[in-house]
Amino acid sequence: MSRHHEVIVIGGGQAGLAAGYHLARQGRDFTILEAAAQPAAAWRSRWDSLKLFTPARYDGLPGRAFPGDPDHYPTRDEVVEYLTDYAGRFDLPVELDSRVRAVRAAEAGYVIEVGDRTLTSDQVIVATGPFQTPRMPGQLAELLDPDVVQLHSSDYRTPGGLPDGRVLVVGGGNTGFQIAEELAADREVHLAIGSRQTPLPTSVFGRGLFDVFESTGLMGMSVDSRLGRRLKGRDALVGSSPRRARAQGIALHGRAQHVAGRQVEFSDGTSIAVDAVVWATGFGRDHSWVDAPVFDQSGHVVHQRGVTPAPGLYFLGLPWLYTRGSALLGWVKHDAEYLAEQVAKAQPGRRAAAPRACRPVAGPAVTPAP
Repeated sequence: MSRHHEVIVIGGGQAGLAAGYHLARQGRDFTILEAAAQPAAAWRSRWDSLKLFTPARYDGLPGRAFPGDPDHYPTRDEVVEYLTDYAGRFDLPVELDSRVRAVRAAEAGYVIEVGDRTLTSDQVIVATGPFQTPRMPGQLAELLDPDVVQLHSSDYRTPGGLPDGRVLVVGGGNTGFQIAEELAADREVHLAIGSRQTPLPTSVFGRGLFDVFESTGLMGMSVDSRLGRRLKGRDALVGSSPRRARAQGIALHGRAQHVAGRQVEFSDGTSIAVDAVVWATGFGRDHSWVDAPVFDQSGHVVHQRGVTPAPGLYFLGLPWLYTRGSALLGWVKHDAEYLAEQVAKAQPGRRAAAPRACRPVAGPAVTPAP
C-alpha cells in the first residue's frame, strides 16, 4: 500500500533541506527523498581540499548560521558536517537510500516511484540540484591511450590518486583552476581552457567580494531583469585567474581539440604528451524521470521562479532559477521560502508552526577552519 504526503521533496541536499525547513514551519505532512546512503552526498563526492568561495557569513541555511568565524571560507568537510547537523537539529524527515525512479501526474496530485515502493503526494518539489550527471567529452576521452589515467573531477579526491608525471586538467572554471593549483604543488600541470571566464578577486578595495555583491544588489538581481538576462550563463572565476595560475607554474592552453594516443592538441596550436587527465568539464542535468509537460524542446524546465505549468510541481536549486545565488548554499533559502509560500497557497488552511527546537549536540557542530 502506498503512503501519501501533502508534499514530497526529491533531493536531500541544501535545496531540499531549505525547503524542508519552511514546510516544517507550516506544519506540513512531508518527506524528503534522498537517493544516497549518506547525507550531503553531492558534497561528499567533491575533492578533499575543496573550499567554498563564499565566506561563512553567507553560507547558512534558514534558521541556522554557518558556524565559525564569519569571514572564513568553509571546507568541504565543514559543509558536509553542517548539512548533516542541520537535518538532525530541525528533525527533518530525510529518507536515505530512496532513489526516485519516476514522478508522474495522477488524477489528484502525483505518483512517485521509489525503488520497490510507491508514494503519492499532493505537491512535489524537485530539489536534485545542478550536479547530476558528470559530463565527459566522449570522443576525446575514448581516443586517449589506455595507459593514460583519466577521471572526471567528481572522482578526483587528492593528488595521490594520480600517477607521477604530466597532468592535464581540462576545464577553465573554478573547479578546473582549483584542482590545477593543488596539483601544481608537486608536478607538471597543464590547464586547457575552452571558454574564458571573468576572474574576480575575493576582495575589492578591502571589502569582501560577496559583501559588495550583496550591498549593490547583484546577488538579488532577478533573471527577468535586463542585467540578469545579461549575466545568466556568464560564470566567473572567484579567487583564481590565468595570471595566478601561470605564477604557480601552470601552463595554459586553448581548448583541447584532438587526441592521438598520449598526445593532446589544443586550439592555440600547442600540443603535449600526458600521463593523466582530469576532466573538469562540469555536469549535465537529468530530469528524464519526471513525466510532466514542463520541459521545452531543449529539455530545459519551463518555470517562473521554480513554479512550473503543472499544478503542484516545483523545481528548486537550479542555477539562475531566479537569481545568481539560486544554486548556492547561502542563497537557495530565498527560493525555498518562496516555493513554500506557493505550496501554502495551493493548500491553505495550515497554521504556521513555531520553529522546531534545535536538538542539543555534544560540542560544536562544525570545527572552524584554521
